[in-house]
Amino acid sequence: MAALVPRLCAVSRTSSRRLFASAVHRHAMRPFSVTSTRAASSEAAPLFPPAADLAVAGNEMPPSAPPDLAPPEDGATDWSKSYSGLSQQAFSKEVADVLLTPLESKDIEVKPDGLLYLPEIKYRRILNRAFGPGAWGLAPRSETNVGPRIVSREYALVCLGRLVAIARGEQEYFDPSGIPTATEACKSNALMRCCKDLGIASELWDPRFIREFKAQYCVEVFAEHIPTKKKKKLWRRKDQPKLGYPYQE
Repeated sequence: MAALVPRLCAVSRTSSRRLFASAVHRHAMRPFSVTSTRAASSEAAPLFPPAADLAVAGNEMPPSAPPDLAPPEDGATDWSKSYSGLSQQAFSKEVADVLLTPLESKDIEVKPDGLLYLPEIKYRRILNRAFGPGAWGLAPRSETNVGPRIVSREYALVCLGRLVAIARGEQEYFDPSGIPTATEACKSNALMRCCKDLGIASELWDPRFIREFKAQYCVEVFAEHIPTKKKKKLWRRKDQPKLGYPYQE
């Protein structure tokens, strides 16, 4: 009798496991019923109102811009990219005569290193005489390039609504505070280079003219650099006073 008790307990435990597994299986096979909330939610107010009912500030149309700030009219020329009018036709004889007028000797300057040049303001005066103030201008063709010691930028010379020439101006500077001045000088340098294509002051690139002018109007002198006490030959016009500081003749 005592030997039967463990067997009966084992049989009882086995039967209990089987009954529990069967109950779990029947529960898992029962259809899962979920109360749908879609119908109810469809009757409620939508989460987002229709686009027509939205009042979004970003979608509101801005007020009309003032006339001076309005975008350019259709057909306006973008001179940063355009070559409009280049070599389209020659300028009138009256304009050409002004542009090609030989320089007067009194207008030409010489740098200490012997380089002949025409002051930038005189290029502007010639353009004003030829085309009239407001009928010509310089249009930037690139961003201003600021290097460690030099500023450069490309410009286009536009006369009477036509592209005439493109050149890159440059100017040295020695201190960051001098960059604004160097930027303006860079523009004048580009103007001088563009004017070559119009024949303005073309003599200054003629080797024979340079030699003859320097022989007639200039003199080469020995001068001492006062801070360093070094001597070297420098140029000046004959009708100009002796070299000043930092040089001494």
